[in-house]
Amino acid sequence: MTDHALTEQQRLVATIAILASFVTSLDASVTNVALPRIAADLGGGLATQQWVVDSYLVTLSALMLLAGSIADAYGRVFIMRIGLVGFGVASIAVGLAVNPEMMIVARAVQGAAGAFLLPSSLALITSRISGPAQGRAIGVWTAATTGAMIVGPLMGGLFTDYFSWRFVFLINVIPIAITLWMLVRLRGTDDRQTGVRIDCAGGAAAALGLGLAVWALIEEPSHGWASPQIWMPLVAGVILFAGFLWWQTRAASPILPLELFRVRNFWTGNLATLFIYAALSLNGFVVGVYLQNTDGPGLTATLAGLASLPITILMVLLSSKVGDLAGKYGPRLFMSVGPFLLAIGAFMLLWVGQPFSYWWQVLPSMIVMGLGLSIMVAPLTATILGAIGPERSGIASAVNNAISRVAGLIVIALLASIVGGSLDLAGFHSAAIVTGTLFLAGSLVSFLGIRNPARASI
Repeated sequence: MTDHALTEQQRLVATIAILASFVTSLDASVTNVALPRIAADLGGGLATQQWVVDSYLVTLSALMLLAGSIADAYGRVFIMRIGLVGFGVASIAVGLAVNPEMMIVARAVQGAAGAFLLPSSLALITSRISGPAQGRAIGVWTAATTGAMIVGPLMGGLFTDYFSWRFVFLINVIPIAITLWMLVRLRGTDDRQTGVRIDCAGGAAAALGLGLAVWALIEEPSHGWASPQIWMPLVAGVILFAGFLWWQTRAASPILPLELFRVRNFWTGNLATLFIYAALSLNGFVVGVYLQNTDGPGLTATLAGLASLPITILMVLLSSKVGDLAGKYGPRLFMSVGPFLLAIGAFMLLWVGQPFSYWWQVLPSMIVMGLGLSIMVAPLTATILGAIGPERSGIASAVNNAISRVAGLIVIALLASIVGGSLDLAGFHSAAIVTGTLFLAGSLVSFLGIRNPARASI
């Protein structure tokens, strides 16, 4: 059907949006396999590795919804330019880091800049593309964002082994420069909404609440729960985040419209997202790091990245077909079966032992997890966006993106408790059990909560 085809300007819009979101999602996943080398060069052990991941996720997830309001007020193209420049400068600082403190601060700035890219990229699509073409563009945008999270470990491994882990971050300058150049070619005015109120108080409360809670969770193994250095910031963080949620019911222009969660498929889909993406983040971190452990398999960073390649291949082959089937038969079955298969794949990692064999101990798990992820991703995204409707697809996607990143943020903060303080074989098995349990929770929530939309009569 020609009405689904994109015009030249629409293709440009979609390409810009995809590149902008791809950079942020890729950076979140490309880091995992570089973590052992980063910790070896800069010092700090497991806590440094946790902070390299979570300092990025704290600012990215906490500021993402606020950035959506700012983009509405000041224009998506303008805010995207700021985000791209900020992300590029922060990437260079990360690549040049000489100690853990410089790395962590630069990663936090990177996450803040990324928060301005994700919502503005989707808003650019929804404001410049309409009708059936919009659905197609959003689908490609979502696939690219998810794909970046899958191919990241392989890219990170290649750069770490054959160049330096620093190039994992410095390489960001190239797609950022291309995106900035493409923005110059974009015709039309930068749409701005008059009278938009920016909920700065809500954004600050969310960021501080998440940051303090994550600090406490990561540092707890070093100090203990009884230490004021732990329980005071944890309590303060919980109070601030609870205050943020309360404020969203009072604010004139809330950055998190809580009324969206009255829609059954929206809140259950996001609850499933919380469990599923916590599991995906935990699995990606643990597999990427443990496979390089000199006390374990001792693989190179490239081989550790290649370990998840079967998931990428199956995603490419199956995702679009599953999306069509879910559209025909409804999402509930796919959103229930997909996480269930992911859980089986996670529990299969309990086969990993000594002597190590990728082919018999890891590959079967990756294949089963690839099938599960392929079955689940497209229906999950379509269900959450479809539950709200196209007129609010931007905020629906922003909320879902924020929840998926908060899920990863929390589970990585709890990593030391999950693995027992050390990512040895016993810790790896503990992480596999927690990962599988989280996937099962996502499957159960989907089975009990998701409702298939009524099928139109022919």
